[in-house]
Amino acid sequence: MQQVSPLVWLLTVLGIVGLLLFDFFVHVRRAHVPRLREAATWTSIYVAIAILFGVGVWIFGGSTMGAEYFAGYVTEEALSVDNLFVFLLLLGSFKVPRADQQKVLLVGIAVSLVARTAFILLGAALINSFAWIFYLFGLILLLTAGNLVRGTSQEEDETPDNVVIRLARRVLRTSDEYDGDKLVTHRDGKRVLTPMLLVMVAIGGTDILFALDSIPAIFGLTQNVYLVFTATAFSLLGLRQLYFLIDGLLDRLVYLSYGLSAILALIGVKLILHALHQNNVPFINEGEHIGVIEIPTAASLAIIVGVLLLTVVASLLSPKGRFRTYTAAARRRAVEFLEVEKDPAYCDEVYHRLLDEEKHLRSLPERYQDRIRQQDDLMNLLRRAHQVHAERVAAGSCFVPSEPAEPSTA
Repeated sequence: MQQVSPLVWLLTVLGIVGLLLFDFFVHVRRAHVPRLREAATWTSIYVAIAILFGVGVWIFGGSTMGAEYFAGYVTEEALSVDNLFVFLLLLGSFKVPRADQQKVLLVGIAVSLVARTAFILLGAALINSFAWIFYLFGLILLLTAGNLVRGTSQEEDETPDNVVIRLARRVLRTSDEYDGDKLVTHRDGKRVLTPMLLVMVAIGGTDILFALDSIPAIFGLTQNVYLVFTATAFSLLGLRQLYFLIDGLLDRLVYLSYGLSAILALIGVKLILHALHQNNVPFINEGEHIGVIEIPTAASLAIIVGVLLLTVVASLLSPKGRFRTYTAAARRRAVEFLEVEKDPAYCDEVYHRLLDEEKHLRSLPERYQDRIRQQDDLMNLLRRAHQVHAERVAAGSCFVPSEPAEPSTA
């Protein structure tokens, strides 16, 4: 395994920190809603940076290091897209205004990057000291793959909740209302934390929990700590822009979890085969290595890319994917219009987006429209949104009336 000099490490870390600072001071410092073109442009730039870095690794480190980096980066990026589903639910459950979501995501990603670096260093130390850790990592990935398959069959859209969020709610005293993107505000003459800090903790903490799956996965593709760190970092750096780019497509990727399950199972098997090849566990083959065939990195990369392409294409062509996309988008737009946004200009934009989502709902096959009409909560949300919009237009205001009338049953 080719060693990386301290100077290269230093320059790499400085470059990644510089990208984070650039993102904060250029894009996130001023709260705004990124348009599709902006999100697409900067997502392309960050992906291009990651690819150019991989080309540099391939040229200066050799084809093996290059293949390991790209396999790790593609896997981490795919897992990051799956994580965006949870981010979407978190931002919705905390009712974060659209213009402030960028800062929440960037701070959460920065916290996650620091924590994942600690996980990477810990994982590398365990691998160097205990060869049996490959068995443990492989088992974790196989269990995660099984959980992903079971999770997709349940199709539950519950509000995300985990130990990090519960602990943050208990420890942090926050107000019930946002004050722009401020972390601290004054209520009744006292300084209190705003929900902005809580949601940042929730995003960062949730992403740290995701690392329990993703770090073993990338160690299954390469044990080079430099490649593990850079692939993980580059997959996180463009995550904020990617969120706004594919926001409307997230629910469409109905088969993504199946694809990720297959990829994690592949890497889990690869890890166990590697563990058998380097075996020193006394109760397995008397501590002697087993001459098993290992899966080459190039083959792993090809399988990972092929599985992802297959699942994405199948999801985009699926009527079930369209149904989930349109119903989830309509629900989010209605909640965003009714309960989240206060900016009159953006309220009007959200309402027109809601009208577009309703057109999409009417374009679905009749059997899916019947399923939509059976969702009383969604139908009530849509009726209330139309009613409140009429009231706001009449009052010349974007704010929700204190006592909105009951939604129409028509």
